[in-house]
Parts: sequence; C-alpha cells; structure tokens
Amino acid sequence: MGNGSIFKTQTMKYIFFIILLSIAISCNAQTYPLRTFTEVPDNSYLKDTNNELPSYEGTWKGQWNGKIIYVMFKKVTYTYKASLNQYRDFLIGRFKVTDLNSSVLFDNTSLPDDQVKIKGLKFGKYDDKYGFTYIDRDLCSRSGEILINFTDTTKTQLQWKYMQSENWINKDCFYHDWAPADVPQPLPENIVLIKQ
Repeated sequence: MGNGSIFKTQTMKYIFFIILLSIAISCNAQTYPLRTFTEVPDNSYLKDTNNELPSYEGTWKGQWNGKIIYVMFKKVTYTYKASLNQYRDFLIGRFKVTDLNSSVLFDNTSLPDDQVKIKGLKFGKYDDKYGFTYIDRDLCSRSGEILINFTDTTKTQLQWKYMQSENWINKDCFYHDWAPADVPQPLPENIVLIKQ
C-alpha cells in the first residue's frame, strides 16, 4: 500500500469520525424554545421554535440628528455560545450611517457574521423587547446595549433604544482629547426604524 493510499484511508477515517461526533452532539443537545427563562443543561439548544426571528430580518431605516441609519438584521441558527455553554438561534446586525447628502460616515455591512458589532442576546422575560450587545473596536471599543421591539401589528416599524456603556477611553484612542460634541456617534439613542 503506497503513502497516498494510507493518507487517503486516514483522511476518510477522520472525516467519518467528525461526522459521527457531529451527529452525537446534535442528538445529545436538548432543544428548548428561544423564550426559555430558566437554566438549561450544558450544550442545550435554544431554538426559535415559534419562528419569531425572521420577522426582524431585512433592512430597516431611520433618521436622526442629520444622519440616516440602515440596519440589516439576520438570523443565525444553531450557533455555539461558549460563554453560556449552549447553542442558540439569535439575530446579528450590521449598519451603515450616512449624512443627508449620502456621504458614508460608518459602514460595517461587509463584516463576516462572526465579526459583526451587533450581536443578539435574547427576548426580555417580561416584555417583547429583543436585546443585543454592541461592541465597536474601530471606535476604541465603544460598547452598549440595544433593545428593539415592534410598534405595530404589521411588524414594519421597530422601536430602537441604544444605551451606551460608560467606556473608559485610554490615551491611545484617536478621540481621547476631543470635545464631547465631536466624539463619533454611530448609533441613535432612541429612534423608530421603518422596514425597507
């Protein structure tokens, strides 16, 4: 048997092992609805069993302080969240901000799914608000929390609320010495977004 045949056999065994491992993990993961608010076992799957997240998907537009924001939400499924030791379906978001003359101020719409700045968390326990974290490493790791909820039964308008965290800005940050009015503001604090 030549070296090529041995390599081919070992590769096939490895692929077969990975397939069996994937099947075993998916069979062992217990599935719970996305709106489960109790503790779940490790490696459980919080699944969008009620198919709620697709209503948020797509492009949403809003205007504030002489700027226009376009937010694109996308559903991702069966993704492992190491910090929670579980699999989840959740939303991610990308955005582009322009001024009223269409000059681009911020644009992260081409980032891959695993590098987006807006990552979904879950629905609120006592309301229909869906929460996100926002971390922008391009703006000195500015961070905050975003809450969205529909304002109409046709699900064409979203209330958006952004609460910026108290970020400590170190001397290496490009806007460390800027006046507060000049510090970049990529996200609106409170706005209604319209589905496009």
